[in-house]
Amino acid sequence: MISVVIPAYNEAECLRPLTDEVLGVMRGLGQEFEILFVDDGSSDGTRELMRQLAKEHSEVHFVGFKKNRGQTSAMAAGFKHAKGDIIVTLDADMQNDPRDIPRLMEKLDRYDVVCGWRKKRHDSLLRKVSSRIANYVRNKLSNEEVVDVGCSLKVYKRKCVDDLKLFEGMHRFLPTLVKLAGYTVVEVPVNHRPRKLGTSKYGVWNRVFRAFGDLLAVRWMKKRYIRYEIEEER
Repeated sequence: MISVVIPAYNEAECLRPLTDEVLGVMRGLGQEFEILFVDDGSSDGTRELMRQLAKEHSEVHFVGFKKNRGQTSAMAAGFKHAKGDIIVTLDADMQNDPRDIPRLMEKLDRYDVVCGWRKKRHDSLLRKVSSRIANYVRNKLSNEEVVDVGCSLKVYKRKCVDDLKLFEGMHRFLPTLVKLAGYTVVEVPVNHRPRKLGTSKYGVWNRVFRAFGDLLAVRWMKKRYIRYEIEEER
């Protein structure tokens, strides 16, 4: 079974067209699946629309937070409540293209996690430049080679996320965290679409300062991660 986990915060305009797109792609795969929305304490009617979509489609389910808790919390709740052996994540703003999901899933025969890489970004110049700088700094300080850590379109084998202990802000470092646990990760170029509905919830600067503190925590975790091999036991 495949679980498509979609965190959403005030994305009422996007949910119905996004659901139609995801249903079309997933039904075409011929495998059992679910769409699991996580409402991160929305105030614009997102929850009501999720209820309606769940009534209309047996594949659609949702969990709703009492208050807004952020994307990492929404991801953690999605991982916990998902029923699938394979978990797909994507944003609710329709900038990720669901048609890329089958291509990413094809790589699961060789890798444990497949990450989307937005090779051609449809964002403002400021957002593009800030993202490149942020990725460069992250990779330098964390000794990584992740091209696009901010792309939410990813496919995981369930075993990779079952034992993850997440803290706020850690959704940006999921590839690093699963590699620390010994799993294999690959990036694949994916389509990136301009936002046509709703409004962005993140500015450039509120990402920069929060992400830098989280980066220092991940750097510490990588240095202190426990690694050992049993040579003999009696």
